[in-house]
Amino acid sequence: MTDQQTPISTEQAPAATTMPPADGAASPRRLPWLDVARGVALIAMAVYHFSWDLDFFGYIPQGTAATGGFRIFARLIAGSFIFLAGFSLVLGHRPAIRWRPFWIRMAKIAAAALAITVATYFIFPSAFIFFGILHLIATASLLGLVFLRLPVVVILACSAAAFAAPHFLRSALFDLPALWWVGLSVTPPRSNDYVPLLPWFGAFLLGMAAARLYARFVKAKPAAPGRLVDSRAGALLAKAGRHSLPIYLAHQPILIALVYLASLVVPPPAPDPVASYGRSCVAACSADTDQAFCQAFCACTVEQLVQRKLFEPLNRGEINVNTDARIADISQQCTAAAFSAGQPGEQAGE
Repeated sequence: MTDQQTPISTEQAPAATTMPPADGAASPRRLPWLDVARGVALIAMAVYHFSWDLDFFGYIPQGTAATGGFRIFARLIAGSFIFLAGFSLVLGHRPAIRWRPFWIRMAKIAAAALAITVATYFIFPSAFIFFGILHLIATASLLGLVFLRLPVVVILACSAAAFAAPHFLRSALFDLPALWWVGLSVTPPRSNDYVPLLPWFGAFLLGMAAARLYARFVKAKPAAPGRLVDSRAGALLAKAGRHSLPIYLAHQPILIALVYLASLVVPPPAPDPVASYGRSCVAACSADTDQAFCQAFCACTVEQLVQRKLFEPLNRGEINVNTDARIADISQQCTAAAFSAGQPGEQAGE
């Protein structure tokens, strides 16, 4: 769900641990714990998305799902899926790349990513998902082929470089829409799920390095499901982990439908427009900027809008925030005020 006022969604593609059987049952070549780990991540993803749905419909304060602990939670979930995708890429293509399964998987992920882009374009045209987790995993999987046989130390060094890049290499050049996917824009684009190549490719490479070390030192053997899937809960998690892509595609529409039906029976409380605007401002600003700076900036902005009697016209859509000189003046004034308050407002990166 990206990342400004809307969540950093965790759209997941099932990176092939090994070649899955045709009927989707557990293969003796799979690592049960890896399927369980992906299943646990799916549950965390559903919990986060449900919180975003409650936020979207107004059952909890607007912006809750995109700030504070929820924001960290969302990034941990996204990072876990990307890490597992990199881990699985290595284990799924040892000792040699298995091209047919690779391209089948890529086609499924690409088709799902395209479907999400098209659907969100019609539902959220101003914040549609043009490069979310599915897009990232597809791109990282292609790039990851280059790293399959490189020394682990090189993979780790490149991972560190990917994590560091947004802190040092941002440029107005990457503000071009065609380059938004790279992740080095000075002004982050608005999207319901923005997971750019940098720094997230770093998590993918970290997963690849971990898999290389696992294969070298643990010397995993093809084995039947062990203790992790002996229990009913473990078996269900493992099964979910083997079908993470269809679960991702289906779960959010179902959750949204359930919350919508609930809203018809028990409508959410009417929000305070001023407070909602302030929380929305902080959520959008905090996506890529220091949160303390954003709180100071947004508090100042709301105060100025109310004092100048601009809030209600703005809330009704009668003011164009991109061209109105009064809005530009408030923005400059509140930016200076936030800086003078001692908040650096530096780009935090993804």
